[in-house]
Amino acid sequence: MSTDLAIVGGGIGGAALALTMARAGAHVLLLEKSTAYEDRVRGEWIAPWGVTETQRLGIYDLLRAAGGHHLASHTTYDESRDPADSEARTMPLDMFAPGVPGPLCLGHPRHCQLLFDAAVAAGAEALRGVEVEAVELGARPRVTFTHAGVRRTVEARLVIGAEGRQSLVRDAAGVALHQDAPHHWFAGLLVDGVTGWDVSRQAIGTEGDFGFLAFPQGGDRVRVYGGYALAEKGRFTGPDGARRFLDAFRMRSAPANEAIAAGAPAGPLFSYFNNDSWTDEPFAPGAVLIGDAAGWNDPINGLGLSITYRDVRIVSDILKATAAGAAPDFRPYAEERAERMRRLRFAGQLQAALDMEFGAAASARRRSYHARSAADPTLGLHGVAILAGPEAAPADIFTQAHRERVLAG
Repeated sequence: MSTDLAIVGGGIGGAALALTMARAGAHVLLLEKSTAYEDRVRGEWIAPWGVTETQRLGIYDLLRAAGGHHLASHTTYDESRDPADSEARTMPLDMFAPGVPGPLCLGHPRHCQLLFDAAVAAGAEALRGVEVEAVELGARPRVTFTHAGVRRTVEARLVIGAEGRQSLVRDAAGVALHQDAPHHWFAGLLVDGVTGWDVSRQAIGTEGDFGFLAFPQGGDRVRVYGGYALAEKGRFTGPDGARRFLDAFRMRSAPANEAIAAGAPAGPLFSYFNNDSWTDEPFAPGAVLIGDAAGWNDPINGLGLSITYRDVRIVSDILKATAAGAAPDFRPYAEERAERMRRLRFAGQLQAALDMEFGAAASARRRSYHARSAADPTLGLHGVAILAGPEAAPADIFTQAHRERVLAG
């Protein structure tokens, strides 16, 4: 058996690439391990620049028709400010990408299934419940897998690794994965029954020993995240961990959080490190990596989907421009992605230092930053990189000198 593209991993990245290339006329084999998509506490917020990528891929209308929910405004709360002052500084989110009203939210399992089904409808061969056993690359790439009790080997012109952080394709390609040191714990939970929260407003805030993010999903459902110190590994473990996590959202500086704390857990509570990871060259002869398989950004930025959709767009553009029988040149993808991830890594580390450090000194630093950035908006340009795209901010924003300016005082 042979195919043009063998895509290992049928999550959002793999399914989006399968859909795009099947539409372009390629023969695509999509291999997904799970038999049902589950809530993995990530992948539900697309930044405005990521929404632009979905539009360029011709996927945006699918997401909207499936219930994709735009957010229109952002509020930053902090223990050093009166809530009314924070809400007076609420920022509109329709100014970061032309024709995009704001970030787009869609539940992760629904998002995955939508793209998987669309890939099949476009002509891709897609299999679920697959166990990939071996990946051989080089001049004759091959993938060996078991499906429905039958062991098969398929030859492919190219193997795409889209199976996430523990990537078998990345290992087969010999691509090194770099990681920085974790800064804090980050936990996420889907919450139902959140009444009284503005469904078009996202928020972030820090008080005491906890930092939060909240992203409405439409109706009375909100995806929330919380950051806490590395030393508190077991803070939200145990049968009542989700309830204790929601109680942490009760903040004097963010009274609207009471609606979140009064909600009901609608999925699992997972905690994970906030660290970044990256690869120097996310390709090898016979293979290319996309999404988390190629390295991921600090989840405090919430950019996993935006990064993945740009990966899909660039890789598919290269594949469609490659002459039949020729080897695709992924060097432009590697160069763009390396600089993209460097800038986003910088932005995430700066955001974490501001919002996910605790104690008197950290509180004073935030108070100073909020006061100074009101007078000098350039101090917040790392946020432009998160919302409008890493290329939208000047290069000198991603330097130690800028970090020192932001964190001064």
